[in-house]
Amino acid sequence: MSRRSGILEFAVLGLLRESPMHGYELRKRLNTSLGVFRAFSYGTLYPCLKTLVANGWLIEEPGNTTEDALAAPLTGRRAKIVYRLTAEGKEHFEELLSQTGPDAYEDEHFAARFAFFGQTSRDVRMRVLEGRRGRLEERLEKMRASLARTRERLDDYTLELQRHGMESVEREVRWLNELIESERAGRDMKSPAREEPARDTTEGAPGVLPRPGDTPGPDTSGDTAT
Repeated sequence: MSRRSGILEFAVLGLLRESPMHGYELRKRLNTSLGVFRAFSYGTLYPCLKTLVANGWLIEEPGNTTEDALAAPLTGRRAKIVYRLTAEGKEHFEELLSQTGPDAYEDEHFAARFAFFGQTSRDVRMRVLEGRRGRLEERLEKMRASLARTRERLDDYTLELQRHGMESVEREVRWLNELIESERAGRDMKSPAREEPARDTTEGAPGVLPRPGDTPGPDTSGDTAT
């Protein structure tokens, strides 16, 4: 199984843990709630669903809404299939939630893990956040070293792109530091936020935190989704 497929399976199980869904609704949730999956198509999602069904983690059920019931005889098409998480699937997802290995710190996997932090225990959240911060600090150090070696050979635009990438990583490290501090203090992310002066929310403005999974520059290391 590719890393990208594993992330998709994790997200599908997590969303279906909330409630059963049609394939169309599931893809919509992947695209809108978890932006990292915008590139996934039905051609990628349905093989994933079939694999999860074959593993016993999901079951397929006929749609039971009035719309579904009327659609089949009128159009000659099958009623929509609803995917439901099984007890084994829930247990498997909880096992995945507890994992804190290196994959959890990578860009796309971290974004998916963070999306389900509300279902994750505090100690696991802390290990993932600290691991992600450590990974980014290593990346930042390498970027600084590379820039120091090549600065004199870069034109102004390439140099500015390098600086932009470093600033993106630095912003995410600051954001992670705030999250880690909150976790250590035992503060709940759902608690009402304290009142603060209005601030500029323009991207790149001071104080604006990056979204989880933001990465500097294009990433060509992943597989291209179909």
